Amino acid sequence: MKKAILALEDGSYFIGYSFGAEGETSGEVVFNTSMTGYQEILTDPSYKGQIVVMTYTQIGNYGVNPEDIESEKVQVNGFVIKELSPIYSNWRAKNSLEEYLKENKVVGIWGIDTRALVKRIREKGALRGVISTVEEDPVKLVEKAKSVPDISNLDLVEKVATREVYYWKEGDWDLVKGYVYKENDRPLIMVVDYGVKRNILRRLTQEGARVVVVPPYEVEEKIEKIKPDALFLSNGPGDPQRVVEGIRLVRKYMEKLPIMGICLGHQIIGLALGGKTYKLKFGHHGGNHPVKDLRDGHIEITAQNHNFAIDPDTLKDVDITHINLLDETLEGFKHKYLPIYCVQYHPEASPGPHDSKGIFKEFIELSGARS
Repeated sequence: MKKAILALEDGSYFIGYSFGAEGETSGEVVFNTSMTGYQEILTDPSYKGQIVVMTYTQIGNYGVNPEDIESEKVQVNGFVIKELSPIYSNWRAKNSLEEYLKENKVVGIWGIDTRALVKRIREKGALRGVISTVEEDPVKLVEKAKSVPDISNLDLVEKVATREVYYWKEGDWDLVKGYVYKENDRPLIMVVDYGVKRNILRRLTQEGARVVVVPPYEVEEKIEKIKPDALFLSNGPGDPQRVVEGIRLVRKYMEKLPIMGICLGHQIIGLALGGKTYKLKFGHHGGNHPVKDLRDGHIEITAQNHNFAIDPDTLKDVDITHINLLDETLEGFKHKYLPIYCVQYHPEASPGPHDSKGIFKEFIELSGARS
Protein backbone atom coordinates (compact mmCIF):
# COMPACT_ATOMS: atom_id res chain seq x y z
CA MET A 1 0.00 0.00 0.00
CA LYS A 2 1.32 3.41 -0.97
CA LYS A 3 1.66 6.07 1.74
CA ALA A 4 -0.29 9.33 1.60
CA ILE A 5 -0.14 12.43 3.79
CA LEU A 6 -2.83 14.97 4.66
CA ALA A 7 -1.31 18.23 5.92
CA LEU A 8 -3.25 21.19 7.32
CA GLU A 9 -2.44 24.88 7.49
CA ASP A 10 -2.33 24.80 11.30
CA GLY A 11 0.78 22.63 11.18
CA SER A 12 -0.84 19.27 11.87
CA TYR A 13 -0.61 16.30 9.52
CA PHE A 14 -1.94 12.75 9.22
CA ILE A 15 -0.17 9.81 7.58
CA GLY A 16 -2.28 7.13 5.94
CA TYR A 17 -2.66 5.16 2.72
CA SER A 18 -3.38 6.30 -0.81
CA PHE A 19 -6.51 5.28 -2.70
CA GLY A 20 -7.91 6.56 -5.94
CA ALA A 21 -5.53 8.58 -8.07
CA GLU A 22 -1.94 9.26 -7.09
CA GLY A 23 -0.59 12.79 -7.00
CA GLU A 24 -1.33 15.89 -4.98
CA THR A 25 -4.44 17.94 -4.37
CA SER A 26 -5.50 20.82 -2.16
CA GLY A 27 -8.60 22.59 -0.89
CA GLU A 28 -10.65 23.55 2.14
CA VAL A 29 -11.08 20.53 4.42
CA VAL A 30 -14.65 19.92 5.66
CA PHE A 31 -16.40 16.92 7.19
CA ASN A 32 -19.67 15.21 6.30
CA THR A 33 -21.68 13.28 8.91
CA SER A 34 -23.80 11.14 6.54
CA MET A 35 -23.61 7.38 6.99
CA THR A 36 -24.45 6.63 3.35
CA GLY A 37 -24.49 8.49 0.06
CA TYR A 38 -20.77 8.90 -0.54
CA GLN A 39 -21.25 8.79 -4.32
CA GLU A 40 -23.82 11.60 -4.19
CA ILE A 41 -21.46 13.57 -1.95
CA LEU A 42 -18.52 13.07 -4.30
CA THR A 43 -20.51 14.32 -7.30
CA ASP A 44 -22.24 17.27 -5.57
CA PRO A 45 -21.01 20.46 -7.32
CA SER A 46 -21.37 22.38 -4.06
CA TYR A 47 -18.20 20.61 -2.86
CA LYS A 48 -16.03 22.09 -5.60
CA GLY A 49 -12.82 23.43 -4.05
CA GLN A 50 -13.10 21.23 -0.96
CA ILE A 51 -11.56 18.08 0.47
CA VAL A 52 -14.30 16.04 2.13
CA VAL A 53 -13.79 13.94 5.27
CA MET A 54 -16.40 11.27 6.02
CA THR A 55 -17.10 10.80 9.73
CA TYR A 56 -18.69 7.36 9.24
CA THR A 57 -15.98 4.76 9.63
CA GLN A 58 -16.35 2.33 6.70
CA ILE A 59 -16.75 3.74 3.19
CA GLY A 60 -16.99 1.95 -0.15
CA ASN A 61 -18.85 -1.17 0.95
CA TYR A 62 -21.64 -0.83 -1.64
CA GLY A 63 -19.49 0.34 -4.54
CA VAL A 64 -20.60 2.89 -7.13
CA ASN A 65 -23.03 2.89 -10.06
CA PRO A 66 -23.94 5.23 -12.95
CA GLU A 67 -27.36 6.14 -11.49
CA ASP A 68 -26.51 7.62 -8.09
CA ILE A 69 -24.66 10.69 -9.31
CA GLU A 70 -25.58 14.33 -8.80
CA SER A 71 -23.50 15.64 -11.73
CA GLU A 72 -21.48 14.30 -14.64
CA LYS A 73 -18.25 13.82 -12.66
CA VAL A 74 -16.66 13.77 -9.22
CA GLN A 75 -16.52 17.36 -7.95
CA VAL A 76 -14.58 17.16 -4.66
CA ASN A 77 -10.90 18.10 -4.68
CA GLY A 78 -9.99 15.17 -2.44
CA PHE A 79 -11.52 12.45 -0.24
CA VAL A 80 -10.60 11.37 3.30
CA ILE A 81 -11.94 8.26 5.07
CA LYS A 82 -11.14 6.07 8.06
CA GLU A 83 -11.49 2.61 6.51
CA LEU A 84 -11.72 1.65 2.84
CA SER A 85 -13.91 -1.43 2.47
CA PRO A 86 -11.89 -4.24 0.81
CA ILE A 87 -15.03 -5.52 -0.94
CA TYR A 88 -18.20 -3.99 -2.30
CA SER A 89 -21.59 -5.65 -2.57
CA ASN A 90 -24.76 -4.22 -4.12
CA TRP A 91 -26.91 -5.40 -7.00
CA ARG A 92 -26.58 -2.03 -8.75
CA ALA A 93 -22.82 -1.63 -8.24
CA LYS A 94 -20.63 -1.49 -11.36
CA ASN A 95 -17.21 -0.93 -9.84
CA SER A 96 -15.40 -0.06 -6.62
CA LEU A 97 -15.03 3.34 -5.00
CA GLU A 98 -11.26 3.21 -5.54
CA GLU A 99 -11.68 2.47 -9.25
CA TYR A 100 -14.18 5.33 -9.49
CA LEU A 101 -11.79 7.84 -7.94
CA LYS A 102 -8.98 6.65 -10.21
CA GLU A 103 -11.16 7.12 -13.29
CA ASN A 104 -12.02 10.64 -12.14
CA LYS A 105 -8.41 11.46 -11.17
CA VAL A 106 -9.32 12.21 -7.54
CA VAL A 107 -6.72 11.76 -4.80
CA GLY A 108 -7.87 10.04 -1.60
CA ILE A 109 -6.38 9.02 1.73
CA TRP A 110 -7.58 6.35 4.16
CA GLY A 111 -6.39 4.82 7.42
CA ILE A 112 -6.09 8.04 9.41
CA ASP A 113 -7.78 9.02 12.68
CA THR A 114 -10.78 10.87 11.24
CA ARG A 115 -12.20 11.50 14.71
CA ALA A 116 -9.11 13.49 15.67
CA LEU A 117 -9.25 15.33 12.35
CA VAL A 118 -12.92 16.24 12.72
CA LYS A 119 -12.37 17.38 16.31
CA ARG A 120 -9.60 19.69 15.09
CA ILE A 121 -11.88 21.17 12.38
CA ARG A 122 -14.69 21.68 14.91
CA GLU A 123 -12.34 23.51 17.27
CA LYS A 124 -10.45 25.63 14.74
CA GLY A 125 -12.92 25.86 11.86
CA ALA A 126 -12.52 24.72 8.27
CA LEU A 127 -8.82 24.43 7.42
CA ARG A 128 -6.96 24.55 4.14
CA GLY A 129 -5.18 21.29 3.42
CA VAL A 130 -3.12 19.23 0.99
CA ILE A 131 -3.22 15.50 0.28
CA SER A 132 -0.10 14.09 -1.37
CA THR A 133 1.21 10.70 -2.43
CA VAL A 134 4.37 12.18 -3.97
CA GLU A 135 5.78 14.50 -1.30
CA GLU A 136 6.99 12.68 1.82
CA ASP A 137 8.01 15.72 3.87
CA PRO A 138 4.99 16.82 5.96
CA VAL A 139 6.63 20.15 6.79
CA LYS A 140 6.73 21.07 3.10
CA LEU A 141 3.11 20.01 2.72
CA VAL A 142 2.05 22.20 5.66
CA GLU A 143 3.65 25.17 3.89
CA LYS A 144 1.74 24.28 0.73
CA ALA A 145 -1.47 24.11 2.75
CA LYS A 146 -0.87 27.63 4.03
CA SER A 147 -0.69 28.91 0.45
CA VAL A 148 -3.97 27.30 -0.72
CA PRO A 149 -6.36 30.09 -1.85
CA ASP A 150 -9.27 30.90 0.44
CA ILE A 151 -12.48 29.47 -1.02
CA SER A 152 -14.14 32.90 -0.67
CA ASN A 153 -11.75 34.30 -3.28
CA LEU A 154 -12.50 31.71 -5.97
CA ASP A 155 -15.11 31.78 -8.74
CA LEU A 156 -16.22 28.19 -8.27
CA VAL A 157 -19.65 28.55 -9.90
CA GLU A 158 -17.95 29.10 -13.25
CA LYS A 159 -16.25 25.71 -12.88
CA VAL A 160 -19.42 23.69 -12.31
CA ALA A 161 -22.30 25.45 -14.10
CA THR A 162 -23.68 24.22 -17.41
CA ARG A 163 -22.64 25.98 -20.61
CA GLU A 164 -25.79 25.04 -22.51
CA VAL A 165 -29.57 25.29 -22.17
CA TYR A 166 -31.27 21.91 -21.80
CA TYR A 167 -34.66 20.47 -20.86
CA TRP A 168 -34.91 17.84 -18.12
CA LYS A 169 -37.54 15.07 -18.14
CA GLU A 170 -36.26 12.52 -15.64
CA GLY A 171 -38.35 11.84 -12.52
CA ASP A 172 -38.03 9.43 -9.60
CA TRP A 173 -36.32 6.05 -9.59
CA ASP A 174 -38.40 2.92 -10.22
CA LEU A 175 -36.96 -0.44 -9.15
CA VAL A 176 -38.01 -2.05 -12.43
CA LYS A 177 -37.80 0.75 -14.98
CA GLY A 178 -35.01 2.88 -13.54
CA TYR A 179 -35.54 6.65 -13.70
CA VAL A 180 -39.01 7.38 -15.10
CA TYR A 181 -39.32 9.99 -17.87
CA LYS A 182 -42.25 12.39 -17.63
CA GLU A 183 -43.72 14.65 -20.31
CA ASN A 184 -45.03 17.54 -18.23
CA ASP A 185 -46.55 20.71 -19.63
CA ARG A 186 -47.05 23.55 -17.13
CA PRO A 187 -45.75 25.17 -15.10
CA LEU A 188 -42.46 25.75 -16.90
CA ILE A 189 -39.74 26.32 -14.31
CA MET A 190 -36.40 27.76 -15.35
CA VAL A 191 -33.57 26.43 -13.19
CA VAL A 192 -30.56 28.74 -13.07
CA ASP A 193 -27.61 26.38 -12.71
CA TYR A 194 -24.99 27.48 -10.18
CA GLY A 195 -24.00 23.83 -9.67
CA VAL A 196 -27.37 22.10 -9.62
CA LYS A 197 -27.80 18.59 -8.23
CA ARG A 198 -29.67 16.24 -10.52
CA ASN A 199 -32.07 15.18 -7.81
CA ILE A 200 -33.39 18.74 -7.59
CA LEU A 201 -34.32 18.46 -11.26
CA ARG A 202 -35.86 15.03 -10.66
CA ARG A 203 -38.00 16.28 -7.79
CA LEU A 204 -39.31 19.26 -9.78
CA THR A 205 -40.11 16.95 -12.69
CA GLN A 206 -41.71 14.27 -10.51
CA GLU A 207 -44.00 16.84 -8.91
CA GLY A 208 -45.32 17.90 -12.32
CA ALA A 209 -43.18 20.77 -13.55
CA ARG A 210 -41.63 21.16 -16.97
CA VAL A 211 -37.98 21.96 -16.32
CA VAL A 212 -35.48 23.91 -18.39
CA VAL A 213 -31.93 24.43 -17.10
CA VAL A 214 -29.89 27.49 -18.12
CA PRO A 215 -26.34 28.75 -17.47
CA PRO A 216 -26.02 31.47 -14.81
CA TYR A 217 -24.97 34.11 -17.32
CA GLU A 218 -27.16 36.27 -19.58
CA VAL A 219 -30.23 34.74 -17.95
CA GLU A 220 -32.44 37.74 -18.77
CA GLU A 221 -32.20 37.03 -22.50
CA LYS A 222 -33.21 33.42 -21.90
CA ILE A 223 -36.16 34.45 -19.74
CA GLU A 224 -37.47 36.76 -22.46
CA LYS A 225 -37.08 34.03 -25.06
CA ILE A 226 -38.33 30.98 -23.15
CA LYS A 227 -40.90 32.80 -20.99
CA PRO A 228 -40.91 30.54 -17.91
CA ASP A 229 -43.64 30.59 -15.27
CA ALA A 230 -41.12 30.70 -12.42
CA LEU A 231 -37.40 30.87 -11.59
CA PHE A 232 -35.48 28.39 -9.47
CA LEU A 233 -31.98 29.23 -8.20
CA SER A 234 -29.90 26.13 -7.58
CA ASN A 235 -27.30 25.12 -5.06
CA GLY A 236 -23.63 25.66 -5.84
CA PRO A 237 -20.15 26.19 -4.38
CA GLY A 238 -18.36 29.14 -2.89
CA ASP A 239 -19.20 32.56 -1.52
CA PRO A 240 -22.67 33.85 -2.54
CA GLN A 241 -21.40 37.45 -2.62
CA ARG A 242 -19.39 36.57 -5.73
CA VAL A 243 -22.57 35.66 -7.66
CA VAL A 244 -23.30 39.27 -8.59
CA GLU A 245 -25.35 38.47 -11.70
CA GLY A 246 -27.61 36.20 -9.67
CA ILE A 247 -28.28 38.95 -7.13
CA ARG A 248 -29.15 41.38 -9.93
CA LEU A 249 -31.38 38.77 -11.56
CA VAL A 250 -33.50 38.36 -8.42
CA ARG A 251 -33.85 42.11 -7.98
CA LYS A 252 -35.05 42.52 -11.56
CA TYR A 253 -37.60 39.70 -11.58
CA MET A 254 -38.76 39.43 -7.97
CA GLU A 255 -41.93 41.38 -8.76
CA LYS A 256 -42.49 39.60 -12.07
CA LEU A 257 -42.03 35.85 -11.41
CA PRO A 258 -42.23 33.40 -8.50
CA ILE A 259 -38.70 32.59 -7.33
CA MET A 260 -37.40 29.73 -5.21
CA GLY A 261 -33.84 28.99 -4.10
CA ILE A 262 -32.01 26.16 -2.39
CA CYS A 263 -28.66 26.50 -0.58
CA LEU A 264 -26.58 28.97 -2.66
CA GLY A 265 -29.83 30.03 -4.34
CA HIS A 266 -31.28 30.78 -0.89
CA GLN A 267 -28.25 32.92 -0.06
CA ILE A 268 -28.43 34.79 -3.39
CA ILE A 269 -32.08 35.65 -2.72
CA GLY A 270 -31.18 36.84 0.78
CA LEU A 271 -28.48 39.14 -0.60
CA ALA A 272 -30.84 40.44 -3.28
CA LEU A 273 -33.34 41.41 -0.57
CA GLY A 274 -30.69 43.42 1.26
CA GLY A 275 -29.52 40.76 3.69
CA LYS A 276 -25.94 39.95 4.63
CA THR A 277 -24.15 36.60 4.60
CA TYR A 278 -21.35 35.28 6.79
CA LYS A 279 -19.13 32.21 6.76
CA LEU A 280 -19.88 29.47 9.26
CA LYS A 281 -17.04 28.18 11.42
CA PHE A 282 -16.98 24.72 9.84
CA GLY A 283 -20.15 24.63 7.79
CA HIS A 284 -23.09 22.25 7.76
CA HIS A 285 -22.38 19.04 5.87
CA GLY A 286 -24.37 15.88 6.53
CA GLY A 287 -27.70 14.08 6.52
CA ASN A 288 -28.85 14.51 10.11
CA HIS A 289 -29.54 18.20 10.78
CA PRO A 290 -32.81 18.90 12.65
CA VAL A 291 -34.74 21.86 11.24
CA LYS A 292 -37.88 23.36 12.78
CA ASP A 293 -40.68 24.61 10.56
CA LEU A 294 -41.89 27.67 12.44
CA ARG A 295 -45.19 27.72 10.56
CA ASP A 296 -46.57 24.69 12.40
CA GLY A 297 -43.77 23.67 14.77
CA HIS A 298 -42.92 20.29 13.28
CA ILE A 299 -39.32 19.05 13.06
CA GLU A 300 -37.66 17.65 9.95
CA ILE A 301 -34.34 15.86 9.67
CA THR A 302 -32.50 17.37 6.73
CA ALA A 303 -29.42 16.99 4.53
CA GLN A 304 -27.17 20.03 4.36
CA ASN A 305 -24.07 21.22 2.54
CA HIS A 306 -23.15 24.87 2.96
CA ASN A 307 -20.36 27.03 4.37
CA PHE A 308 -22.24 30.34 4.39
CA ALA A 309 -25.44 31.51 6.05
CA ILE A 310 -27.73 34.56 6.01
CA ASP A 311 -27.96 36.83 9.05
CA PRO A 312 -31.75 36.93 9.66
CA ASP A 313 -31.50 40.26 11.46
CA THR A 314 -30.46 41.92 8.18
CA LEU A 315 -33.54 40.80 6.23
CA LYS A 316 -36.65 42.95 5.80
CA ASP A 317 -40.19 42.14 4.64
CA VAL A 318 -39.75 38.38 5.12
CA ASP A 319 -41.24 35.74 7.39
CA ILE A 320 -38.69 33.32 8.83
CA THR A 321 -40.04 29.82 8.15
CA HIS A 322 -37.24 27.46 9.22
CA ILE A 323 -34.38 27.43 11.74
CA ASN A 324 -31.60 24.94 12.48
CA LEU A 325 -32.02 23.41 15.94
CA LEU A 326 -28.30 22.73 16.33
CA ASP A 327 -27.12 26.34 16.12
CA GLU A 328 -30.31 28.36 15.41
CA THR A 329 -29.05 29.53 12.02
CA LEU A 330 -31.55 30.58 9.36
CA GLU A 331 -32.83 27.70 7.23
CA GLY A 332 -35.71 29.22 5.29
CA PHE A 333 -37.88 32.28 4.69
CA LYS A 334 -40.75 33.61 2.59
CA HIS A 335 -41.26 37.16 1.38
CA LYS A 336 -44.23 38.86 3.00
CA TYR A 337 -45.66 40.29 -0.20
CA LEU A 338 -43.93 38.63 -3.17
CA PRO A 339 -43.95 34.98 -4.35
CA ILE A 340 -40.42 34.30 -3.12
CA TYR A 341 -39.57 31.23 -1.06
CA CYS A 342 -36.24 29.60 -0.24
CA VAL A 343 -34.53 27.10 2.07
CA GLN A 344 -30.91 26.65 3.06
CA TYR A 345 -31.01 22.85 3.39
CA HIS A 346 -31.56 20.19 0.71
CA PRO A 347 -35.16 18.89 0.57
CA GLU A 348 -34.28 16.81 -2.50
CA ALA A 349 -31.63 14.81 -0.61
CA SER A 350 -30.59 11.55 -2.19
CA PRO A 351 -30.31 9.01 -0.63
CA GLY A 352 -32.12 10.94 2.08
CA PRO A 353 -33.61 11.95 4.43
CA HIS A 354 -36.83 12.81 2.60
CA ASP A 355 -38.73 14.67 5.33
CA SER A 356 -38.80 17.94 3.38
CA LYS A 357 -39.54 16.94 -0.20
CA GLY A 358 -43.02 18.47 -0.06
CA ILE A 359 -41.42 21.89 -0.46
CA PHE A 360 -41.16 21.30 -4.21
CA LYS A 361 -44.88 20.66 -4.47
CA GLU A 362 -45.56 23.95 -2.65
CA PHE A 363 -43.49 25.90 -5.15
CA ILE A 364 -44.92 24.14 -8.20
CA GLU A 365 -48.47 24.83 -7.01
CA LEU A 366 -47.54 28.48 -6.53
CA SER A 367 -45.97 28.60 -10.01
CA GLY A 368 -48.88 26.77 -11.64
CA ALA A 369 -51.41 29.14 -10.13
CA ARG A 370 -49.69 32.04 -11.91
CA SER A 371 -49.02 30.30 -15.26
